[in-house]
Amino acid sequence: MDGSEADGQNGGSGFVRKVLNMNKESKRVLIVATVVKTHIMQFHIPTLKLFKDMGWETAVAARNDYEEPEACQIPYCDHFYDIPFERCPFKPQNIQCYKKLKGIIDHGNFQIVHCHTPVGGVLGRLAARKARKNGTRVLYTAHGFHFFHGASVLNWLLFYPIESICANFADAILTINQEDCSIAKKRFKSTRVYYLPGIGVDVAKYGQKNGHGADAFSAFGIGKDTKRILSVGELNDNKNHKTIIKALTYPQLENVHYFIAGDGHRRLLLEEYATSLQVGDRVHFLGFRDDVASLLHASDVFVFPSFREGLPVSVLEAMAAGVPVVASKIRGNEDLIEDGINGFLCDPQDVEVFVERINQLLSQLDLTEQFRIQSLEKIKEYDKNIVIDRLSEIYHEVMKNEKCGCSTPN
Repeated sequence: MDGSEADGQNGGSGFVRKVLNMNKESKRVLIVATVVKTHIMQFHIPTLKLFKDMGWETAVAARNDYEEPEACQIPYCDHFYDIPFERCPFKPQNIQCYKKLKGIIDHGNFQIVHCHTPVGGVLGRLAARKARKNGTRVLYTAHGFHFFHGASVLNWLLFYPIESICANFADAILTINQEDCSIAKKRFKSTRVYYLPGIGVDVAKYGQKNGHGADAFSAFGIGKDTKRILSVGELNDNKNHKTIIKALTYPQLENVHYFIAGDGHRRLLLEEYATSLQVGDRVHFLGFRDDVASLLHASDVFVFPSFREGLPVSVLEAMAAGVPVVASKIRGNEDLIEDGINGFLCDPQDVEVFVERINQLLSQLDLTEQFRIQSLEKIKEYDKNIVIDRLSEIYHEVMKNEKCGCSTPN
């Protein structure tokens, strides 16, 4: 970054002056998302690197969600525009965010604007309408539609019409699981639809078991013979950590410790819930961690009981580390886990089945090894190098088409 946060805060005027002094022959890309720390930094650094390696000028528009604002340092990003997006799309503040973003895009001479997350995706596509008429290519990656098989009627009534309208303002929609891809191809005929196998995972990094040092849980005074199960994800209702906390009350798991890596507004509630069930001493809240590989290699089973996902990165990482997975039977998870072949899938609210499957993996080492081998084979499809190559192809296809039309490549 070059300290251009102020450009976004000045309503775009500073940005306009900067543009006038730029080399007009340079190519520019803007990545739009709701937040930096928990989205841009987690998912899009390889994309920014891709463009930098091609000689493009890179920019990011998102909210600086770091507790210490100066900690926001985005690799491979030339210009960062701090726009205080609200996650709730109906917050009035997002109107001002839209205006600020529109000023940046209208005067930015970007060849590509790539939008992510529900709020960033909607506001980004709306703000880029004028620029798109002038040749800017606009892409949107759906990290998991809020409307899907089994979603509530309210979700369909609220979110499907918005996406249906905004689909008209993009040259391409990228989907990261097969169900979303099928929905988009069927319902959004005005734009091209692509399938992308997630955001990719560094298979080599997570597979290097010997490179992660000492036992990541040693600070908790837990013996090596104690069974450890791990979840990675935000502490919110959707991640459904309560199901696993409840599972610890069953006799089969009485000697199991549950570690949760992630932050979120439900931490206090979950701590109180664990205490009320008298398992608080076996539930460990680790907060945000940047050593997930070490945590995985110190775990016996990875659990992921979410209610809704796009394509969960944490499950990809667990598979790459060779840790057996017990996950909820939902969209996204079903792309990665074949029940009984490389993991187990359970109803997210069926505590007893989770208990049974976790216990099975803790007690049957031959089954654990089978799942490990199958997952290491499956994860090759989602290696970051394969994903970034496919993304590069998509950018090339979108850029070379004068009108992207409504064909829908796989």
